Amino acid sequence: MAISMLDSNMEVDKLTYEIFSILENKFLFGYDDSKNSVTGKETNLSAPFAGNKNVGTGKVRILSIDAGGSTDGVLAAQSLTHLETTLRRNSGKNDAHIADFFDIVAGSGAGGVLAGLLFTRGNDGIPLFTANEALEFILENGRKIGRNSKNGVFRRFFRPAKVFNKVFGDLTLKDTMKGVLIPCYDLKTGAPFVFSRADAWEMNGCDFTLADVCGATMADRGVDLQSVDGRTKITAVGGGIAMTNPTAAAITHVLNNKQEFPFANGVEDLLVVSLGNGDSDSGTGNVMSSPAAFVKIAGDGTADMVDQAVSMAFGQTRNNNYVRIQGNGIVGKRYQLTKDENMNKSERMKKMVVIAEEILGQKNVECVLFQGKKLVENSNLDKLKIVASELIKEQERRKTSILPPVVLKHALPSPRTSSATTLSFVSSC
Repeated sequence: MAISMLDSNMEVDKLTYEIFSILENKFLFGYDDSKNSVTGKETNLSAPFAGNKNVGTGKVRILSIDAGGSTDGVLAAQSLTHLETTLRRNSGKNDAHIADFFDIVAGSGAGGVLAGLLFTRGNDGIPLFTANEALEFILENGRKIGRNSKNGVFRRFFRPAKVFNKVFGDLTLKDTMKGVLIPCYDLKTGAPFVFSRADAWEMNGCDFTLADVCGATMADRGVDLQSVDGRTKITAVGGGIAMTNPTAAAITHVLNNKQEFPFANGVEDLLVVSLGNGDSDSGTGNVMSSPAAFVKIAGDGTADMVDQAVSMAFGQTRNNNYVRIQGNGIVGKRYQLTKDENMNKSERMKKMVVIAEEILGQKNVECVLFQGKKLVENSNLDKLKIVASELIKEQERRKTSILPPVVLKHALPSPRTSSATTLSFVSSC
């Protein structure tokens, strides 16, 4: 194995990175490529996109958006606004949308709502919302769609938020423009349930209205809903309970869905943008006050674990192929001010935007192999600008590419067997 290094310590460090990356791929994503081995001749650790055997086919672009977090979705929405503005400016396309630069989106809770707003096709053929409009939607309707239950998270609730019906009408998962994954937790089966555009097209009983999907992923109480044809029925609780950070689910879906992503063989063939929603505020008060507090703490912990695992899975390519935007502890008392009952909605939301901007101005946090996390020189906003350049490069590369990295399906005569998103409930569909 030829490794160009300055000294033996660097050689050992990079070898450790590769070994851990391979193990993580197999454990977390079920990925196995005998050519990408420690002794494989094709491995080149000094390359910026190490191990990419499909340079000519480019990278699958994944957007993942966490559940609401301490900023109730405002941080992710603000991040997307900055990203879309940068993409428009740097690409020279003033009407460009977030959906134009990603192949698949996974969103949980408020992140699922943002996914629906930004990736659903309107009557004019373009996404229903721009990123800025989606931010305004979150600011205007945050409390309507995410009101906490005083009686715990498992009290039954029979209707999705009316605001979703107004926005989406009869539109369903089939009306989304790119791959979409939005999780919830099904109380009937006691397992996560992932609403998937691919499954909606390919399996009867897996198409749901987007109003129901968004209502389910935001629900803090049981929501009874059924598929468009009535064949599949679930009792859903919010996506934050199922998977606060859906990044791993999105990666698993892409790597195992060979019909839509035929050339994605490993994480080196991906470009992932993962958006958090601020550090938890659950530990600032009495966590014994409600079951919801425990659920939130567990969700926040899981989100960090997913970030750590995904970062390690990318190994040496994570600086180019994986970007995570998240707060690093500035919310605290300033966030608690937004909880003041005497503060009107307009004042509260203005403060949330200020907090989100402050988080974006923070230094970005990256996971380090076996060493936790570290602050890097670039701010979160800088990271968004850098990833915008990578997204545009991939967009331009595809204009001259012979083989498309993504082949989204619309209808197949029989169910596929390659997707990892719905194997747990495919029989019910």
